[in-house]
Amino acid sequence: MKQFIEFIPVLLFVVVYFTTRDIYISTGVLMAGICFQVAYEFIRFRKVEKKTTVIFWVAMLFGGATLAFRNQEFIQWKPTIVNWLFCVALLMSQLISGDNLIKKMLSEQLTLPDLVWRNLALGWSLGFFLAGGLNLVIAYNFSLDFWVTYKLVGGIAISLIYMIVTMVYLIKGGYIQDDPPPVPEAE
Repeated sequence: MKQFIEFIPVLLFVVVYFTTRDIYISTGVLMAGICFQVAYEFIRFRKVEKKTTVIFWVAMLFGGATLAFRNQEFIQWKPTIVNWLFCVALLMSQLISGDNLIKKMLSEQLTLPDLVWRNLALGWSLGFFLAGGLNLVIAYNFSLDFWVTYKLVGGIAISLIYMIVTMVYLIKGGYIQDDPPPVPEAE
């Protein structure tokens, strides 16, 4: 459910853009949607995740600049900035403090050696870096319509690809089993 709530502002942005063909109206809707997302998270869980906080502030800054300066490039930079901030956060937490953010998020579901956690953090850092770069390539080399479509489909596709790559890495390394455990027979 939480992933669906996180997806709603982007979905609204795309729907409003393709309905109005107005990047400024859709940017305002995106900003409002993210505000509602933050409010929902706070009301529901009594806290707002750091990830959501980062997305909120980057959206407000770049969305606000888009509206204030009437320049779509600011909102087109938002996904890149968010991805690169996540990249830097994963790298710096690992290198400076020795904390592994991926391990902090998933250690209750997975028990892995520290080397594997480090590799996952580095791999996801690379993924965030590449996703940010790809966003810029698309923003500057394709139409606004194509970029808006990519914003909806590309983010989901990239996340799905990285989850699959992660699962393959963990299964091939023998860290998780690809076969479900046998179900005991009823007596």
